[in-house]
Amino acid sequence: MIRRLLIVNRGEIALRIVRAARELGLTSIVAHSEVDADTLAVQQADEAICIGPAQAAKSYLNIPNVIEAARKCQADAIHPGYGFLSESASFARTVKESGLIFIGPDADIIARMGDKAVARQTALTAGVPVVPGSPHAVEGLEEALEVAKTVGYPLLIKAAAGGGGRGIRVAENSDMLAKQLPQAQAEAQAAFGDGRVYLERFIERARHIEVQVLGDGKRAVHFFERECSLQRRRQKVFEEAPSPAIDAETRQRLCESAVALAEHVGYLGAGTLEYLFDDKTGEFFFIEMNTRIQVEHPVTEMVTGFDLVRAMIKLAAGQPLEIAQSDITLNGWAVEMRINAEDPDRDFFPSLGTVEKLVWPTGPGVRIDSGLYEGYKMPPFYDSLVAKLIVWDENRELALTRAGRALDEFQLQGFTTTAGLHRRLIEDSAVKAGAFDTAFLEHWLTEPTSSVINSNKANSKEVINE
Repeated sequence: MIRRLLIVNRGEIALRIVRAARELGLTSIVAHSEVDADTLAVQQADEAICIGPAQAAKSYLNIPNVIEAARKCQADAIHPGYGFLSESASFARTVKESGLIFIGPDADIIARMGDKAVARQTALTAGVPVVPGSPHAVEGLEEALEVAKTVGYPLLIKAAAGGGGRGIRVAENSDMLAKQLPQAQAEAQAAFGDGRVYLERFIERARHIEVQVLGDGKRAVHFFERECSLQRRRQKVFEEAPSPAIDAETRQRLCESAVALAEHVGYLGAGTLEYLFDDKTGEFFFIEMNTRIQVEHPVTEMVTGFDLVRAMIKLAAGQPLEIAQSDITLNGWAVEMRINAEDPDRDFFPSLGTVEKLVWPTGPGVRIDSGLYEGYKMPPFYDSLVAKLIVWDENRELALTRAGRALDEFQLQGFTTTAGLHRRLIEDSAVKAGAFDTAFLEHWLTEPTSSVINSNKANSKEVINE
């Protein structure tokens, strides 16, 4: 049984977990760095405990400090949120060995699904389609060239232990493959401590679509898909549920494949299976699994009506799934705009400062996930995400209109954010039509083509930088 929950994270996700814990009648304890002592999550939690200096390596990533904090505050369980230690198999194993409950899957599953090459082979065994490529990590150029003969060019070279879009290169031909393979291996070794890479077919018009699942170790259910193709430097910027590219038949096959893979590995907790969808052929391919709650989980909650964070805590406590697949239905449309403390007019340079004025949008179908408040000073040590603006309405057109209204109401003085960029983006004709892929946003930022952007071209700095 869980009575006291230690939350090892910060910002909006820490606050999100505090709220879920309160609704479950649990004592919430936020583990924070020295610089995060005044965050909204700390203020709202029942208790708080400092786990180290501002640097993440000395606090949020410091496993001995976290375990010691759990012991001091007599926690029963630890929730890692997303990022930091959330997908660390060694952390999950240490938590369990310390007699605590880890809110997430077993360490072996994290290790298995966190390794892209192993996850790929696992998917194949479960009968889930994967992008054509090497069946395992390639050891050298000779093997890579043999794979290329079968798969064809262009090829993606991907770090087996990579994440967040890092450690990826594209080879257009054999000469590029010969040059980039050793570079990719060295880069992977430096970034992840693991130099293994594997190869995949490069899908030129790919959409990034993911499926949310919950599992109790025996049975799994899905909560339909999310569209996550609007990305910058392979980092998601704007998400929506469901996807405008998927028809009912494809949706069923896609989501059933996700459930099949989750059940194949005996998945426990909340997880997300990520796919590439080929706009040209209508094919979908599994690429990786995130063994944690996702940043974009609110859009799924909005269109299904289920609280995923609360559910994952109950599952970790040993409760079986309380719902059947037939209980989960799609209702309306939701979009999420990630608001970052960055200046789009300065190549998204981090923007620091103190919140001098803050007005959140309200009204029907509007949700704000954020730890901001007036007087809060942005620390320079962490991710730049400061808020998620989530909007729901009956259909996609209405949801985008409501998103525009919500962005117009949003006011923040003290530092620059990407809210103005989102306001511009949702007026783009291609975005309105749902006609985009993972390369769209990068091109859009450098060569704007929509009528709205063209009409403001002379004042682009003012339009981008709110």
